[in-house]
Formats: sequence, structure tokens, C-alpha cells
Amino acid sequence: MSATTTASEWAQMVSLSAGLYAALSTPYFLLVEAEVWAWPRPLVAVADRVKPAVERVGDRVLVEAVNARYALRETALWVAALLMLLTASEATR
Repeated sequence: MSATTTASEWAQMVSLSAGLYAALSTPYFLLVEAEVWAWPRPLVAVADRVKPAVERVGDRVLVEAVNARYALRETALWVAALLMLLTASEATR
């Protein structure tokens, strides 16, 4: 029995090692690499830029939720009206 590896197995191992390297190096560059005077350099810089965008998105989500509620109410009224028309007796037509 031969113990050779195929090209797909090599590709899987290279992909796995690159993924592990990236996953383990991210905390290093975010936390360990930062200078003491700039602590926490990347986290604060990103938070200051992202916070207004997140607030705008949150406001937009709230507006869309209210619009969806009104659309659902209008759809329910249409369904109720159609059901009333469909179930009406022949005498009322």
C-alpha cells in the first residue's frame, strides 16, 4: 500500500494552514503589535468611524420596520375585504 498524497490533499492542507495563520495573527496585530501610547490603536480608531454609520443603519432599520408594519396592516385589510366578498351570500350580490 502506498502512502502518497494527492494534489487536492496538499491544497487542503495549504488552505488550512493559511486560514489558521490568519486567524491567529489577527489578535496579535490588533493587540500585541500596538504601541503603549496608542492603546488600543486599531479598536478605538475603528469604533469612532463605525459608530455613526451603525446609528444611521439602526435608524433606517427602525423606519423600515414601521413601514413593514403598515404594509402588513394594509395587506390584512385587503385580505379581510376579499374574504368578505368571497363569503357573501347570493342574496347580497
